[in-house]
Amino acid sequence: MNFQEPLVQYLFVIFLSSLRFLGMTIASPAFSPPSYPVPLKFLLVLLLSLIVAPMLNVSDLNTLFESNIILLILAAVREFFIGIGIGFLASLPLYAFQVAGGFLGIQMGLGMVNIMDPFSETQVSILGQLKFMLALWFYLKWNGHLLLFQSLVQSFKLLPLGVWKWSWAIDPGFGKWLAQVFYLALKISLPFAGAMVLADIGLGFVARTVPQMNVFVLGFSLKILLGMLILMFMVPLLVDILQAEIGKAIVFGLEGVLIWR
Repeated sequence: MNFQEPLVQYLFVIFLSSLRFLGMTIASPAFSPPSYPVPLKFLLVLLLSLIVAPMLNVSDLNTLFESNIILLILAAVREFFIGIGIGFLASLPLYAFQVAGGFLGIQMGLGMVNIMDPFSETQVSILGQLKFMLALWFYLKWNGHLLLFQSLVQSFKLLPLGVWKWSWAIDPGFGKWLAQVFYLALKISLPFAGAMVLADIGLGFVARTVPQMNVFVLGFSLKILLGMLILMFMVPLLVDILQAEIGKAIVFGLEGVLIWR
C-alpha cells in the first residue's frame, strides 16, 4: 500500500480518528450498555469520524506516512487509548454515585444484596446500581454525552494526530481520579451515614431502657425505612451535585490524557 496517495492518507485519517471515538464509546458507560447493538456503535463511530476528519489538520501526518508500518500501528494504539482515557476519566461522577450507593447499602444492612451490573458484568450493590442508573439518566438528560463528544473533538486540538511528543513525566491522574471518586462518594453518602449513626444511638437507648424488645429485628427494618426516606428527600440535592460535577469531570478527562502528547 502506497501511503503517499492522498486517498489512502485520507482513509487512514478517518481510521485514526474513528479509533479515538471507538475508545470513548467503549469506556464511557453512557455508550457501553450491552443493550446497544454493536453495529449501531460502529456506525456511530464511523459517522462521527467522517464529520470530524475534514476539520483535522493532517500536515503533521506527512512524516508519519513517510515512516514504516510500525509507527502507523503505534499511532493507532495511541488514538485508541486516548479515547479510552477520556471516556473513563470523564465518567467520574457516575462511578462516585455507585460507590456512594455501596456505602449506603452497608449502612442500611443491604450490603449483602447484590445484583448483576450489565455494564461491568459483575456483582454490585443494589443501592449502588440504583444510584448509578439515576446518575446515568440525569447525565444523559443534561447532555453529558454531547459534552463528551465536544471534549473528544477538542482533544484533536490538544493531541493532534501523529504528533510524537511523549510526555511520560506527566501524571495520568488515576490516583487523583480515585481520590476524587471516594471524596465525591463520601460527600454524597455523608448525610445518610450521619442519620444511620443517630439511628444506632437511638436504638442503643431503646435496648438499654426496654431489654425485652428485639432491637436487632426492629433496627434492621427501621434503618432500611430511614435510608429510603432520606434517599427520597435527598434526590434533588444529589442531582444538583451531579450537574456541577459533569463539566469538571470532562475537563479532568482531557487533562488526564495529556500524557499522550
